[in-house]
Amino acid sequence: MPPSDTAPPSVVTTATFDVPDMDCASCVARIRGRLTALDGVLGVDGSPISRTLSVEMDGARVTDRRVRDEVERLGYAARIHTGRSPANATSGVWRGGVARIAYASMALFVVAGLARWTGYDPRIAAPLARAATLSDLLFVVAALVGGWNFFPRGVAAARALALDMNFLMTVAIIGAVAVGETMEAAAIAFLFALSELLERYAVDRARGSVEALMELSPDRARRIDAAGEEEWVEIEALVVGDEVAVRPGDRVPADGIVVAGRSAIDESPITGEPLSADKSVGDRVHSGTINREGWLRVRVERLAADSTLARIIRLVQDAEGRKTHTEQFVARFARVYTPIVTLAAALVVAIPVLLGAPFEPWFVRGLTLLVIACPCALVISTPVAVVSGITAAARNGVLIKGGRYLEALGEVKVFAFDKTGTLTHGRLAVERVEFSDGVEPEAAQRLLRAAAALERRSEHPLARAIAEHCGAMGLRADTLPPVADFRSVPGRGAEGRVDGRLVRIGAPEWLEVDPPGEPEVGRTVVAARAVDDASGSRRETVWFTLADRPREGAAAALDALRAGGVVHTVMLTGDGEGPARAVAARVGVDEVRARMMPEDKVRALEELERIHGPVAMVGDGVNDAPALAASSVGIVMGAMGSDASLETADLALMGDDLSRLAYARRMSGLARRVIRQNIAAAIVVKALLVLAVPFGWVPLVAAVIVGDVGVSLGVTVNALRLAAVRDGR
Repeated sequence: MPPSDTAPPSVVTTATFDVPDMDCASCVARIRGRLTALDGVLGVDGSPISRTLSVEMDGARVTDRRVRDEVERLGYAARIHTGRSPANATSGVWRGGVARIAYASMALFVVAGLARWTGYDPRIAAPLARAATLSDLLFVVAALVGGWNFFPRGVAAARALALDMNFLMTVAIIGAVAVGETMEAAAIAFLFALSELLERYAVDRARGSVEALMELSPDRARRIDAAGEEEWVEIEALVVGDEVAVRPGDRVPADGIVVAGRSAIDESPITGEPLSADKSVGDRVHSGTINREGWLRVRVERLAADSTLARIIRLVQDAEGRKTHTEQFVARFARVYTPIVTLAAALVVAIPVLLGAPFEPWFVRGLTLLVIACPCALVISTPVAVVSGITAAARNGVLIKGGRYLEALGEVKVFAFDKTGTLTHGRLAVERVEFSDGVEPEAAQRLLRAAAALERRSEHPLARAIAEHCGAMGLRADTLPPVADFRSVPGRGAEGRVDGRLVRIGAPEWLEVDPPGEPEVGRTVVAARAVDDASGSRRETVWFTLADRPREGAAAALDALRAGGVVHTVMLTGDGEGPARAVAARVGVDEVRARMMPEDKVRALEELERIHGPVAMVGDGVNDAPALAASSVGIVMGAMGSDASLETADLALMGDDLSRLAYARRMSGLARRVIRQNIAAAIVVKALLVLAVPFGWVPLVAAVIVGDVGVSLGVTVNALRLAAVRDGR
């Protein structure tokens, strides 16, 4: 058969690699530039926080091995992602390879310094042009040891003509040795190794906040076998339909339904709400929550990889890749800034020398300017703050989909709210129960029991609300009288024979009774009365007044938003004008727009944005999807366990607590303030150093300590403060 001229079919795959030494944005940029030049690589996304590299590629043209080889040619070790963090935990950073290099370089530096300081510094017989004493030789060895990690990357950067920190530091050290500044060369290498160590520790602290979420899910579960015995299994071994035992103090191992038992579940790891929720048969529980009291038997409804907690962790990790406008600006600035300062360094050396000045001191000043030119502190100032802020918010029950939304939320001055299910509970509840005049207590209790018995036979929302209210009053199902000849009357109510009497419950018009008092906007009245079979004469009557109640704390949440700088709140609802205004008055909404279809809400948001600027829309799920998408920041309520809600909005309140809105907005403001502080500090310090270098006021070692190590560590530590923020503090 003749060979085919057609190309093999495309097989698009995504491979993820652990790159432990990819610890800054410039590293990511270099690797991305190298890989995107490969035929078959379709996209590259890297994270210096998680130190992982995601490569989308055509498997017919490029392989995982080829990608890994290209990364390693740049001086970075790479391996297929195992699903766990590639870097040491913060407690192990000080014992890792980077730490050992820093310690060895420091020890050699100290020994060389002591030799020079004590005067025991004999000349050695070695063909070294400058290193003619023992201390010089030890300083050179200290420089080689300190640069063990970044020298190969510096050489690779030179081949690729990439002006990153590894290249700049390599040039600075070689240049310092060449002009006889061996102590400075050793100091640069040691301090840069120390800088890498401290930066790795700080970044691992930021990553640790994400890993803290991962630790919420237990590794094993007590699966109940066919014989009813409990056996320990790995979480990944659970399948849908398995049943697990959850003892007091255990974390729930998987999303599922309670099939036996009763307990209080602490859902704060996901919702941020401190109060426990009572769970019994038929209730849903979620992976990572904590069983506080009783024994539960839970049927698994989702695999471990699809649990609510797993989706939250994935969304938090993905959020790092969604760059803020500030990050994008800083990246563009750094691409221009570094070449300009590098050119300035060359001119600082060339111009004075051409004018007759001595070469060596001006060469050292040029090297100093090269060290200052590294934009690492500037570039890392934003992502660490973003990751710290997003993970702190996730621990407090607020899921933010990316840095751009964390940044945008603080700029929002107008909040729009859906009504049903957002500002209200979304279900009717009995507000009060009233009896007709002259009804004896015994007769009233008998009528109430009959009404409860009828409503327990109905599936209507009004009936369920009345049945729940009666149950809360102590009228349990097992204490109610039987119902005979039950009949549901569509649009009117229900009737049945209870204790030998015909009892009807439903609209007052059907029962031909007038509601007590004047009709109230936003409320529904249901009446129940006994009817004599023979005459149909009026008997005693009970009235139930129902309403969709505002959420507890809704008014306080809106007050907190206004105190935080929100200037206008508006309700966008499909409900009628009367009920909408009744709820708005109780919670304190500034403006009401009622009887709105989904497309009307979108137009309203566009109008509000033209008038007030960015607008946040708060809804309760997929029904509000068009409005959530049209807003500057879409916020969904009660997203725990809802796939659609988690995917719909830019920000999700995992519980139904509206007070989280004010917390999220405070977190946004804090994050924006920290980012601005970091950028300003990095630019100001580097600018001052750059201006001082031509005058000889900045020693080479000081440039490393202040312009690189100091600034990088300072902005990182400042950003890490966000990881400890709870409730805006």
